[in-house]
Amino acid sequence: MKHCFVRLFLIFAFFTSAPLFSQTDSIFFKNKDLLIGEIKSMDRGVITVSTAYSKEDFKVKWVQVDRILTNVPFIITTSDGIRTFGNVIGSESGKLTFKPEKSESVVLQLYNIIGINKVETRFLDRLKAEIDLGFTVAKARNQRQLTIRSRVGYLTKKWALSGSFNVLASVQDETEAIGRMDANLTYIYFLQKDWFAVGRLDFLSNTEQKLDLRSNTKLGFGKFIKRDNHLYWNFSAGTSFNNERFMGEAEKRQSAESWFGSEVNLFDVGDISLLSNVYAYPSITEKGRVRVDYRVDLKYNLPLDFYIKTGLTWNYDNKPTPGAPLHDYVWQTTFGWSWK
Repeated sequence: MKHCFVRLFLIFAFFTSAPLFSQTDSIFFKNKDLLIGEIKSMDRGVITVSTAYSKEDFKVKWVQVDRILTNVPFIITTSDGIRTFGNVIGSESGKLTFKPEKSESVVLQLYNIIGINKVETRFLDRLKAEIDLGFTVAKARNQRQLTIRSRVGYLTKKWALSGSFNVLASVQDETEAIGRMDANLTYIYFLQKDWFAVGRLDFLSNTEQKLDLRSNTKLGFGKFIKRDNHLYWNFSAGTSFNNERFMGEAEKRQSAESWFGSEVNLFDVGDISLLSNVYAYPSITEKGRVRVDYRVDLKYNLPLDFYIKTGLTWNYDNKPTPGAPLHDYVWQTTFGWSWK
């Protein structure tokens, strides 16, 4: 009798716990392989799938997928600028039938889908993060240099929030210390047809340009000019409020600016990706003043979500504070790790 109760308990435990470990998604590939697991996302031409039998997520190129089956709601983004939330209700070779939350079902070609994101319920599951570190030691003048670069993102159905924090600190004997810090916080509200509204707060501190701190608050609109599984390119514009404090100056400087920006991200080129953006700030209240911020990063992906990144950041001001140069730049090479 005792063994009977044990067997009944094990059977009950198996069937009641099975849903907790069930893998609800099936991904069929063009070479006839089948992967059963949990679709976490499809971004930049790569679909990420978690399985119960592997500690590491599987990452496969989207062009290799023939069809998918899932009952989990997703945000799906297409190359013609449609971004909608709903469920996959059917699939066949090269296509899927998608039922948006508040409209009729549509048939989508897989090659037109450029993004799949599951809307997680837990706060931490919606986060993505990267951190890069670099450290240089030289005997000459006892030089020490530390570089830290970081980025975090948060995604919902309608909007996205991202931030970054980057630091360069260098000290050596018989020379003044060099310091540079830039950070930003960006809010994007997604509109239809590849349009978006953007609010952004930028910070910059730079000993080379005698800048104690610059805070710049931007509001505007943008549009993706091109977006597919190999690259995206957007353009944005708006107005901003600039607040600056320079070294040796007691008074803060405040000004209003217009701004124009563009960003290009090239990916799915083997293990290499390229991100570049530029922002120009013609001043409204300071006649003839123009500032420019430019950045380009080249990233090489390594196993286990590690990567090597090298990049250039350049800042220009045609009317700097007295004694400061017109421009400053920093080239950084770092080793990093990404979370999700």
